[in-house]
Amino acid sequence: MAAPIYLYSGPEIGSRNEQVESIKNSLIKKFGDVDNYLLYASDSKIEDIIAKLQTESLFVPATCVVLREAELVKKKEEIELLSSWLKGAKDSAVLILVTDEISVDSKLDKLVPKENKQIFWAMDESRLASWLQGYFRKNGYAIEADAVDSILELTENNTEALRGECNRFFLCFPKDHTITESDVEQILAHNREESAFTLFDAMANPNESPSSRLEESLSILQKILLTKNNSPVMILAGLASCFRRLELWHSIHAGGAYLDEFTLKTKGFSSKTARNQYSRAARVWSFGQCAAVLASISGTDSEIRSSGQSLQETQLSMLLYEIIMKNGGRCAKYEAV
Repeated sequence: MAAPIYLYSGPEIGSRNEQVESIKNSLIKKFGDVDNYLLYASDSKIEDIIAKLQTESLFVPATCVVLREAELVKKKEEIELLSSWLKGAKDSAVLILVTDEISVDSKLDKLVPKENKQIFWAMDESRLASWLQGYFRKNGYAIEADAVDSILELTENNTEALRGECNRFFLCFPKDHTITESDVEQILAHNREESAFTLFDAMANPNESPSSRLEESLSILQKILLTKNNSPVMILAGLASCFRRLELWHSIHAGGAYLDEFTLKTKGFSSKTARNQYSRAARVWSFGQCAAVLASISGTDSEIRSSGQSLQETQLSMLLYEIIMKNGGRCAKYEAV
């Protein structure tokens, strides 16, 4: 029998979460009830996690601990504690290691049986488009190809985010309705929840002063951080995706080149909303400044992963200051706005 430890990694959050839920459901089916815990490696000690796994309840026969940020578990003593626990672990106590990264520390990886590991790779645009069409069809709706393109441009490209956004259409339209690009504009572009992509849009408004853009962006950041299942790593990944697309926008328009609608579609700018957004953003940051911004995002990502949750909000706020006020230049010391 495989050890009761699992490792699910990779950026495709939706499929990854479904697999985690399937493990929980199998425990319920086997034992009848389960105590579920969601913990973060940056906030939790391994000895406390093991204590939860080893504590037996008179009323709940099984325990499942989901440990996110598993890439932070690296210390020799932490891995030795987990190894010792596994030697006597019961199948009623399960530990699920989760990370947005592709891999974890090699010593930790070795503790997990091969059959209990899976990497959930990000889907490319064609697979996401097929997933979207299938999801709408399964729920009784059709969707036009242009509408699919618009949703992909307005939403983080993982099935968890897409599922949440698509469910809003089911509340607004009757079954058998065909979702159009106009519907997407109405439901998502004007009424969507705050995300890394709405944050980028606020940061890239050339009609506002830098200080006004910073104020609005910090407000949006606060809203994102208060939402359920927010992840600073995913915020950074979303911003990086936007600035990489802005680099592409600059490169295909180099020298003032005119591009027809077909060419823009082939480059990934299908909807008018996306074209307007990146046209505005190109007036705020040059191609060279995009490279500096991406370097700042990468630096902040490394800082957040190494320092844990306690400073995340401050580090993200400082990043927004660097992008908006300094066009990607790093702050060597505190600077008043």
